[in-house]
Amino acid sequence: MRHVIALDVGGTGMKAALVGADGALLHQARRATGRARGPEAVVETILDFAAELRAHGERHLGAPARAAGVAVPGIVDADRGIAVYAANLGWRDVPLRDLLGARLSGTPVALGHDVRTGGLAEGRIGAARDADRFLFVPLGTGIAGAIGIDGRVEAGAHGNAGEIGHIVVRPGGIPCPCGQRGCLERYASAAAVSQAWAEAAGDPAADAADCAEAVMSGDPNAVRIWQEAVDALADGLVTALTLLDPRTIVIGGGLAEAGETLFTPLRDAVRRRVTFQQPPSIVPAALGDTAGCLGAGLLAWDLLDTTDSTEEPT
Repeated sequence: MRHVIALDVGGTGMKAALVGADGALLHQARRATGRARGPEAVVETILDFAAELRAHGERHLGAPARAAGVAVPGIVDADRGIAVYAANLGWRDVPLRDLLGARLSGTPVALGHDVRTGGLAEGRIGAARDADRFLFVPLGTGIAGAIGIDGRVEAGAHGNAGEIGHIVVRPGGIPCPCGQRGCLERYASAAAVSQAWAEAAGDPAADAADCAEAVMSGDPNAVRIWQEAVDALADGLVTALTLLDPRTIVIGGGLAEAGETLFTPLRDAVRRRVTFQQPPSIVPAALGDTAGCLGAGLLAWDLLDTTDSTEEPT
């Protein structure tokens, strides 16, 4: 059975699948990334995991994978197949495509950025599948974005397209590790809401989910913190809307799990801010934490389609 390997590498865990030509998940597996053992060990874990997936396909599906797609965090040079830098994994300039290709006996490999890869999946088979232009914004530890245009995701001239989390929404505000002050992710990420609510509640273990519950119960401090995050997010989204004119904005990540506690005030806040812009549909992500893995599978099939189409006819 024709299939590809899909790998989504995160800071703490990896999700993997063997994906059929029709998008069916023929086999799924998870494994710890093991970042505590250092970047070299992380790379070896990825290579071993991919080799095991290939062997599983040979045993149970009757053939090795035709291609592999891998999504990784940080800065990624997809054209050269290099994982340039990831703070949470500690690696620099890892030629991951070549390493995986060698471990997989010459299987073609596509490398992608985790958020853009997740955005690719949401655009083709998820919440934005009917939109010709969309913006995918996961609200997690930080905030990133993927710009979708006609079934593909824009990487930009230097691989940095979509970094909406570093739009300055509060000039002179909270310092950001990127070197600026007042970046969107310092106010509207799940991590930012968690920190603000933990301080207000006097409970270091309190997080954004707890804040959302407190909002629903009418706690005034929670309502204030939540609204500040929503207002900051709306400011960032309207800036992106003005520049990109997407038909749909897909919100994912941990903060989106609050459902209408987030989406109702966010839609209202964006609506109040637009003037000449056309308001987009603002919808929750559909694929959850499988988006990166599914997107990696799409990368692999795209690579295979490109390779097949450029082969000389026989």
